[in-house]
Amino acid sequence: MELDFERCYRAVDSRDQRFDGWFCTAVTSTGIYCRPSCPAMTPKRENVRFYPSAAAAQRSGFRACKRCRPDAAPGSPEWDVRADLVGRAMRLIGDGVVDREGVPGLASRLGYTERHLNRLLTAELGAGPLALARAQRAQTARILIETTDLGLAEIAFAAGFGSVRQFNDTILEVYAQAPGTLRERRKVTAGEPGTINLRLAYRSPLHAPAMLDFLGTRALPGVEERDGNTYRRGLTLPHGSATVSLRPADRWVSATLRLSDVRDLAPAVARCRRLFDLDADPEAVDATLGEDPALAAMVSAEPGVRVPRAVDGFEMAVRAIVGQQVSVAGARTTMSRLIRPFAQPDALVGFPTAAAVADLPDSAFGMPVARRETIRQLANAVADGKLDLNPGADREETVARLTDIPGIGLWTAGYVAMRAIGDPDVFLETDLAARRGARALGLPDQAKALSAYAGRWRPWRSYALVRLWRAA
Repeated sequence: MELDFERCYRAVDSRDQRFDGWFCTAVTSTGIYCRPSCPAMTPKRENVRFYPSAAAAQRSGFRACKRCRPDAAPGSPEWDVRADLVGRAMRLIGDGVVDREGVPGLASRLGYTERHLNRLLTAELGAGPLALARAQRAQTARILIETTDLGLAEIAFAAGFGSVRQFNDTILEVYAQAPGTLRERRKVTAGEPGTINLRLAYRSPLHAPAMLDFLGTRALPGVEERDGNTYRRGLTLPHGSATVSLRPADRWVSATLRLSDVRDLAPAVARCRRLFDLDADPEAVDATLGEDPALAAMVSAEPGVRVPRAVDGFEMAVRAIVGQQVSVAGARTTMSRLIRPFAQPDALVGFPTAAAVADLPDSAFGMPVARRETIRQLANAVADGKLDLNPGADREETVARLTDIPGIGLWTAGYVAMRAIGDPDVFLETDLAARRGARALGLPDQAKALSAYAGRWRPWRSYALVRLWRAA
């Protein structure tokens, strides 16, 4: 990735928080790397180096600033929206794929050789997949050190390190402190036994009411719930189950996690960030949408409206199928009936796996036969590995495979692409609520005309669609 020195230096000199996560600032005179908004004195030009990732700065021998904690900055919005190989790889690394399956597993998922993948990531980010995963591992370990009372050896393996020695060496190299010293100096006290409390940073603004309204209206009893300004839900993760409580605050979302296996911390954090679209660049989105006079007043009144995404691609695909041509309330009722066999009294659980749904008896579906068979075919395709609905999936290929399943059309596939895979430029011109919203704003409400008009909202049509839903 090419980083323009003058532009980066101006961002550092102005301590512009919008650039946090886009790049890191390394100072040769101190050996430290920072986020652009670090409150420390601006370093001299001749002492500054800019890197596209924390891993690249660490690879060059710099350690993380203790003051601004650059490893905890929001992720780059570029990796959040890009559909190419590097963007897909970054999303999978964030979900912990390298820790669970190694670089061969990552390369296999992406359909490329390890050598080619390493070459592309190094060219773009200054570090290969192992170094990128190592940087994430160090951050996960620091969170566990500072927010839990787990033993340091337990933390080492929970964070994905192969040995305690590797853990000790990495923490010392990245943070210039031994794990024991980090624990002694921690400012965050451990919460209730079995819980992890942390802050999920984001780029302001975030219109929290829009996010909470959307998720709360569609909340499935037994899986998720909204209570005022707090959203809670169950998660199904690679090593077990979890529950999470998310509460938006100024500049971050407070998260309380209860994990059955602490090895799932990194994927749990990645999925929570994805659900609330926390790695988005709201200023870039609102700047484009605000240029349209029809949306300008809404953008000005409600800055930072984001796309509610998903913690589970299969869950979102099932929701999309059930929601075809029915109201939100009707879809919620049908979904509640579908997941009833998996519910637990007085507890939130994650959505059932594809294999579990495929094995349900016909009586559990409570829907027309054709729709039931569509869900069964979807579940079998996901369970067999023939269909990938994770954020690292190839978007065009996934949409094509979805529409090959009888009963899944372009609206359903587009909805899944937007909310499960994270495509920022989906527009559902046939959606009834979108057309109602367009009519309310004085825009064309016929599908063909509305689709043509929406071209001016590229590459953020998914965000425009959420605005139309709110207008409806």
